[in-house]
Parts: sequence; structure tokens; C-alpha cells
Amino acid sequence: MSVLIWLLVAVPLVAGSFLTVAGRHVNRLAPLLGVSASVATLGLAVAAALTRPEAGVPLFSGVRAGLAVDGLSAVMVLTVAAVTVAVVVFSAGEFGQRENRGRFFGLLLLFAGSMLVTVTATTLALLLMAWELMGAVSWALIGYWWRQPQRVRAADTAFLTTRTADLGLYLAAGAAMAGGTGTLSLDGLPHTVSPWLHVVTAGVVVAALGKSAQLPFSFWLSRAMQGPSPVSALLHSATMVAAGAYLLLRLQPLLAATSWAGPLVAWTGAATALLLGAVAVAQSDLKQLLAASTAAQIGFMVLAAGSGGVTGGVTQLVAHAATKSALFLVAGAWLTALGTKQLGALRGAARRYRLVGACFTVGALALAGLPPLSLWAAKDEVLATARTQNTALYVVGLAAAALAAVYSVKALWYVTRPVPDDANTAYDTEQRGTRCVARTTPAPLMVLVGVAATLGVLALPTPAAWLRGLLGVSEEFSPAPWELGLSAGVALAAAAIAWWRARRPPALRGRAVRWAAGWMYLEQAAHLVVARPVMKLARALASFDDRVVDAGVQRVARGTLMAGGLARRLDDDGIDTSVRGVARGTLAAGRRSRKLDDSGIDAAVGAVAAGARSLGRWARLPQTGLLHQYYAQAAAGFAVLTLIVLLVR
Repeated sequence: MSVLIWLLVAVPLVAGSFLTVAGRHVNRLAPLLGVSASVATLGLAVAAALTRPEAGVPLFSGVRAGLAVDGLSAVMVLTVAAVTVAVVVFSAGEFGQRENRGRFFGLLLLFAGSMLVTVTATTLALLLMAWELMGAVSWALIGYWWRQPQRVRAADTAFLTTRTADLGLYLAAGAAMAGGTGTLSLDGLPHTVSPWLHVVTAGVVVAALGKSAQLPFSFWLSRAMQGPSPVSALLHSATMVAAGAYLLLRLQPLLAATSWAGPLVAWTGAATALLLGAVAVAQSDLKQLLAASTAAQIGFMVLAAGSGGVTGGVTQLVAHAATKSALFLVAGAWLTALGTKQLGALRGAARRYRLVGACFTVGALALAGLPPLSLWAAKDEVLATARTQNTALYVVGLAAAALAAVYSVKALWYVTRPVPDDANTAYDTEQRGTRCVARTTPAPLMVLVGVAATLGVLALPTPAAWLRGLLGVSEEFSPAPWELGLSAGVALAAAAIAWWRARRPPALRGRAVRWAAGWMYLEQAAHLVVARPVMKLARALASFDDRVVDAGVQRVARGTLMAGGLARRLDDDGIDTSVRGVARGTLAAGRRSRKLDDSGIDAAVGAVAAGARSLGRWARLPQTGLLHQYYAQAAAGFAVLTLIVLLVR
């Protein structure tokens, strides 16, 4: 079984790494390889959801890396894999040969693989690694068209914002180790001893809210719209933005272990759903409207996690993933075909491309929360749990649901208008449109909107009970019939009012509208509250570095140079002089030794040699070769010796 779960995460990660590195070298094969890898991942996800594999390996000393598929992660791996297939198939027809398709499809698979590791990780260490990889790949995807500076700046803003919040996970990991859990197991985090329990909870909450673009981090989601539309569809539906909500749902026991975390998370989700819903209503750009609605809809998941409604949160997550990925893909198809994503310029887009328009209509109605579509049932699951915790939470959530109907119907009204006579002059506001939809576009859209339309059956008692059994929870509260009727009535009334007001648009002016259209100026506030103080601190540190640290270093350097000068003089005047004196003395002694050798030893050797030569010559004189002369010489010699002996005596 462990092999299956390793394959589940390895297939997209390995295939994505290969395609990313190969780049343009595999441009022709990239769509086929991307689709094949994503389909294989979906097959492995189905097998993993049925068999529930798990695996663990040592990571560091005393820390293990664990992967497992349980009830919650089984739902998530199926959702992530299915949406990835839809996005990759759609992208196969959207990106031509002029694009670096190898890098794009590789990054999509890496992104999906990192999300699969995130939802199956059982330890905080492995979760943190996947969390970081997801952030890095999202930066590369948002800034995919890196030659355009505004897109790179948008990617930087999204990355730095989420990266700042991600520091909470490092804080949580350190506090968990200090608090006695040791293994960093996610199941063990609620058992961390106080006060470290509160530090762990705070770190997890900050990281999750930042990743899911909840207040006050929501503005990065607006900048992320600079990326390609398939990236928005994947990032805003089942992967990165959903990762924070998933983490809160996974660690709901950790939130319940403290008295403050649950209410804080619930109210943050409710406030985001309401305020970002108002932001969505004020948008005139379709992708910006969908981005703001993403933060608002994720707010319902966060509200469910804070209220203890895991089933409702999971239902909302799956339904939103199908709905929002379909809507973003439609927005991308229209941007390619018509060259615009401005609502005013998209009048009649749904009539011009009827199949795509029908898919957008179903998705928009589901996003509006109209019965019997999926987000109506999911939203009521969330609101039913919120009502048991706090009636005010229920009221705020219901108001946010009404705003969802308003911004969804607003978008639907524009795209379903009759095609204007001057339509061609209104198009191409952002790029030159192709005036056609790729052949690969309808199939994934129909599958996604089919799920978005039918998932409302989870509002029925039997499917809801089955889902609770799958997730292993029993404390959930199902919505009462009157709650279902009330939310349906509110959504229908809000939708009707929005449709009527769209036909007679009021002159919307004033600070409130500009405030909502500008995403509540959250990015400017972040610059004012965070960026400027950090820059001032950086300048102060730079000044301290220049005036104190650098000055001290310069003084030390000058002292070192002075010491070096003294050492050089000592070397020149002392050591070098002594060495030269020794050398001169050695040379003089050598010269004297040479003279003694030449005039003494060599002369004596020469004299001895000369004497030997003389004796030799004298010795050769009597050598005549005549025998009688040798006898005479020997006799003479013998007589001389005898005479010497006699005289000596």
C-alpha cells in the first residue's frame, strides 16, 4: 500500500520536474505528456481513496515524514486530481507552439503534486516542505509571462504576502517541538502543552489565513490574476487557496483545544465572506470579480472550520472547486477568443459561444447559491453549524450568501445580453482575440459544471450522513428545512434584485464604491502598516551599519594596515638586513675557502702528483728489457743496502 501513495505524489512531481527542465525542447509533446501524467495521477487518486494507503520514513533525527489517505484527504486527493486533469486538458488547446509549453505544463504538474503532498502529509515537517514548494511554484506560474514587468511584480506581491504568513508554520513547528510533541505529527498538535499550544495554534491560523487570502491578506489574490487563466482556475479552486482552508479543517481539534482560536477563525471567515462579497459586486473585470468571490467563498470554509463544521466545510470546498475552476476556464476561453475580460465588453459572449456560455450560466447560478445546485447545499451545511455557535455568525453568513447571488447574477447579466451591433469594436481591449474557442475547451467545462450542478444532493439526509461517516465526524448539524428554504429565498430574492438593477444600473459613485472596487485598499494598507515600517527599519539598520559597523570595521582595517606597515618595516630593516648580512658573510667565507683550496690543497696535490711523475720517470729509466742489466742493478742495489745496514749499526 505504501508504494501506491508514493506513486500518487511522485508521478506529478517527477513528470512536472522533467517538463519544467526540458522546456521548449518538448514543446510538441508537452500537452500529451501533461495530460497523460494528470490522468495517471487521477487513476492513482481513485485507487488511493479506495484503499487508504499510508507510509512513513525517517526525515531527521527523531522526526518522521508521513503520508496517509484517510477520509478527509481521500476527498481532497480526488478533488485536486480531477481539477488538475480538467485544467491541463483545457490548457492543451490554449497554449500554442510559441509558448514554452514544457515549462508551463511542468509547473502545473509540480503545483498539483505539491498540493497532493500537502493534503496527505501527516507530519508538520513534510507539510511545511510541500507548503513551501506550492508557494514557489505559484510565484513561477503567476509570473509565467516574465518579460512583462507588471506580471512579475504581481507574482512578487503574491509570493511575499503568502510567504510572510507562511512564517507562522515555522513558528508552529518550533513551538510544537518545545511543547513536547517531538514527532511534529499533525494529530499530536492538539496535545501540545500550554503555553506552547497557543503559539502552535496562532502560527497555524496565520499561515492558513494567508494562504487562503482571508482578511487581511486578501489583496494578493487580486494581483494573482495577472497569471494565465488556467493558473487562476487551478490556484483559486482546489489547490493553493483551498490549502489554508483544508489545513484549518484538518486541524479543527487544534482550534477547539483553545478558547480563542475557533471564534477568531469563524469571525474572520464570516467577515471575509461578507466584505469580499461586496468587493466582488463592485468589480467590472470578470477575473477580478471571480477572484474576490473566491476569497468570499473560501470564507465560508474558514467559517465552517472555526465553528466545528468539518462536513460543511469539505462540501463547500469540493463544490467551490468544481464551480470556480469552470468559471475561470470560461473566462480564459473568452479572453483568448474575444481579447477582453471586461464585463462591459463581454456583452453577448454567452450567446456568441453557446456551449461555453451554457457552462458559464450553470456555474454562475451555482456560485449564486441557487437551489438545487451544489453551493446552495454546501452553504447551508456551513450556516447550520455556525448558527449553533452564534446567531450573529449565521446572520453575517446569510448576508454574505445574498451578496454571492448579486455578484454572480451581475456577471451573468452582462454575458447573456444580445450581441451588440458594434461588438467587434468593443472586443480586444487587452489583446487580439482569435474569435474561436479551442476544441479542447468544452469537455472539461461540461464535466466541471456537471459536478457543480449535481453535488447539491449532499443536502439530502442520506448522502450527508454518508459523507459524515467518510470523514469520521459525528458532531455535525444538518440544516433544518426552514434554513434551506430561508437561504433559497434570500438567494432568489437577491438574484432577482441584482438582475433588475443590472437592467437599470444606478449611477454608482462615491468613496464606498471606490473602496470596494479597490479591494478595500488592503494592498496600500499593507504597504503603509508593514512595508514602510520595514523599509524604515531597513534604512535605520543600513545607517547603523554605515555609521557603526562599517566605521568600526574601517578602524580595525586602519589599525591592521598600521600594524602591517610596522611589520613591513621590521621585516625590511631587521630580518631582511640580517638575512643579507648572513648571505654576504657566507659568500666571503666561500671565497676564502675557494682561495685556500686553490692555493693550498690543490697546490699540495699538484706537487705530490709532480713528484710521483718524476719518480715514475726515474723508475722507468733502468727498464731496458736486458736481463743482465737487471742482475747488475739488483746487485748494486743489494750492495747499497748492505752498506747502509753496516753504517747504521
